[in-house]
Amino acid sequence: MMGNQIRRFFYSVCLLASAALNIFLVRNVYLGDEWKKQKLSNWAEEAAAEAEAVALISCSGHGRAYLDGAVVDGKPVCECNTCYGGPDCSLFSPDCAADALRGDPLFLEPFWMQHAASSAVVVAGWHRMSYTFSDDSYISQELETHIRRAHAVARNAITKGKYFIFGGGSTQLLAAAVYALSMNLSSTAKVVAAAPAYPLYKTQTDFFQNTRFEYDGDASLFKNSSDTTANLIEFVTSPNNPDGNLREAVLQGPKVRAIYDHVYYWPHFTAIPAPANEDVMIFTMSKFTGHAGSRLGWAFVKDEDVYQKMQSYIEAAEIGISREAQLRALKLMKAILQADGREIFEYAYKKMSYRWRKLSDILVLSERFSIQEIPPLFCNFFERVRGPSPAYAWLKCERENDTNCNQVLRAANIIGRAGSAFNVEDRYARLSLLKTDDDFNLLLLRLGKLISEDIYTI
Repeated sequence: MMGNQIRRFFYSVCLLASAALNIFLVRNVYLGDEWKKQKLSNWAEEAAAEAEAVALISCSGHGRAYLDGAVVDGKPVCECNTCYGGPDCSLFSPDCAADALRGDPLFLEPFWMQHAASSAVVVAGWHRMSYTFSDDSYISQELETHIRRAHAVARNAITKGKYFIFGGGSTQLLAAAVYALSMNLSSTAKVVAAAPAYPLYKTQTDFFQNTRFEYDGDASLFKNSSDTTANLIEFVTSPNNPDGNLREAVLQGPKVRAIYDHVYYWPHFTAIPAPANEDVMIFTMSKFTGHAGSRLGWAFVKDEDVYQKMQSYIEAAEIGISREAQLRALKLMKAILQADGREIFEYAYKKMSYRWRKLSDILVLSERFSIQEIPPLFCNFFERVRGPSPAYAWLKCERENDTNCNQVLRAANIIGRAGSAFNVEDRYARLSLLKTDDDFNLLLLRLGKLISEDIYTI
């Protein structure tokens, strides 16, 4: 009897001790977490406060201040949009040229300002210091998953069953693809692109030219060639830069390989008649989210051998892509995919289609200039027929003596890009529609003045 009482007392003491220990441990873990949160909150709040303070600097709506920008008297200063100056970017230069040269996708800047909280990133000083992720790869698996989801929402690419690779923008991936496709060929591959063609294809291929590949101009010139032994690599840009039209490969055959440059194949710039499903497809952050400076592109590759060679090229050149760029991209993808993920596409299409209409309304008054025709098409994303919203105007000077359209524009204080840069005659010129509202509005002003003067002098 006495033994049972002693055992019960012993068990009770043990139970109480166990409960006390558990309470202590739980409390310690909880307080430990709270302490960590408090510590994290302190440094995170300080970093966020610094970023927000710079973002709130007034630049009159015609510029921005940046954390990594110039500092005067201990404070970041405004970096003004084209044709604006002064400490707060409030001074407009009336004689300034309308700069429509570059495809800088700043038209999306207001979208991200409207989504400041969901797109902001605070990066710890010890974030991803290793060369690789924990799985010994150079790619954030979470980011890859979100990018594949974004394509599913846009309905612009079939990604299932394809290998995935990051590069330093589409530029590096284009070079990696040429490298991969030209390996182990029996003769030097001729790299071609149908005119008008993006100038970088020639510039970059010439720069890296070796015994395996060389740039050889317009793909159309090889369409009816009697030489069936030539190895050909064709860049297919769809939608095309500069004219915004959807394209298919010009060349076919057992010795032809194609690289599909789909950086503009988003609802921003074109109808999506069907999801792309080619062997090598290249996309980029630049023309999707507008973050050209992050230098992040990706490719979907069907063939494992081609994928492995492209991966080897990127690893040799970069040892993978910046972890900070991938982190920022992941945050942006998460912001995009909130709710149904459609908002950025609707915003971008609305803005770019508006710009196209405004430009068309001015140019329709002129017999001196014409722009490309882009027919309305059914779009799988919008599930309706939609009109054009291209990234560029492909302008043609119709007068017989206007043989250099870019010079005609330059005389009117407009900076475009000459047709010869795209392997066509200089009767054409490209005008970027991608830049800030300030840039676009000044372009309209300069074009309107040029056309009204032409009408007045007729």
